[in-house]
Amino acid sequence: MGAENSKPAGDVSQHVFSSETPVQFSNGLVGSLQKNTQTDSTRSKQQELQYQQRLTQELEKLREKEAQNIAELSKTLSNDAEQPAESPSFTDQLSDVAEKIGDATSSSATLAQKQKQRDMSNASVTKEIEALRKKLEARKKLEQADPQVNKAKEDVVACLRLHDRRPLDCWKEVEIFKREVGRLEREFVEKAIR
Repeated sequence: MGAENSKPAGDVSQHVFSSETPVQFSNGLVGSLQKNTQTDSTRSKQQELQYQQRLTQELEKLREKEAQNIAELSKTLSNDAEQPAESPSFTDQLSDVAEKIGDATSSSATLAQKQKQRDMSNASVTKEIEALRKKLEARKKLEQADPQVNKAKEDVVACLRLHDRRPLDCWKEVEIFKREVGRLEREFVEKAIR
């Protein structure tokens, strides 16, 4: 009773089942197992080839879809070119077609970057800089200390300078400063809770 552990050991033991009747396999099965030359590495290579074939098929589908998109774009552009209303020059049309084809085959990140570059102008950059400058000035105003706390701090500093050899004589000024800081902390907590 206690001589054996209640849990099995950490290593996994193998179980061997023995049957009362002998197990026999057909000669065909034994022959096919012996003739099979496939190893783990050949199986993994074969699986990798299947993955590559599937990937190639998917890429072909995407290319066909892109070709359809380009055909549709060229069709709409040709329809736009047939309309006589102030048509741009042929080179402008070609550059537009090339840009649209590039956009159709580009990723969304590339398109977003191109749009951002188009939108960037001197005026927009200047406006953005001014907005950031205003935010910084507003932030400075928020960080300015309370005048009562500033006065209490100045009183502590003046007292310590006056009594540089006896700093314990400034205990009243220090208590006033602590009280003002505590008041600011309470106000901050009340604002944060609301």
